Amino acid sequence: MFEVIIYLFETYIYSKMNRCIDENRLRSHLKEVGFYSEDVYNALKWLKQLSLYQKKIISPKLVSNCSVSKSIRIYVEEEKKILNTESQGFLLFLEQVNILDIETREMIIDRVMALDTKEFKLEDLKWLILMVLYNIPGYESTFQQLEQLIFDSKSNTIH
Repeated sequence: MFEVIIYLFETYIYSKMNRCIDENRLRSHLKEVGFYSEDVYNALKWLKQLSLYQKKIISPKLVSNCSVSKSIRIYVEEEKKILNTESQGFLLFLEQVNILDIETREMIIDRVMALDTKEFKLEDLKWLILMVLYNIPGYESTFQQLEQLIFDSKSNTIH
């Protein structure tokens, strides 16, 4: 299912294709490309849930200056099974550098848990965070910050 979501993000969303896409045509296209019907259905359902964040009124960086933002997120066992220590550390790092706030972090965790997957790597988390931030109005500069951080860090050696 996650592969379908990544494919859709890269092909339609991130590439800024602004045309309306008929859902039936999209389903057919995804099946032609080789994705399973169940994965296509679940991916589209996941993306519809993600789109609900666009309707929420969120002030970017609303809590970044509050003492609440210095709190520690305790992960429940179910979350720990999917978000390993490395992924949890990355989320914490993004909070510390003010790319994520408490609300966006929780949105990301919600979308991770909705994937219904057993195997989830740090690279997958990075893509998912990009998708969530890209989808939230008012977070365009935050998305660009993260995009630059992720893609620039791959090309440069840190000394």
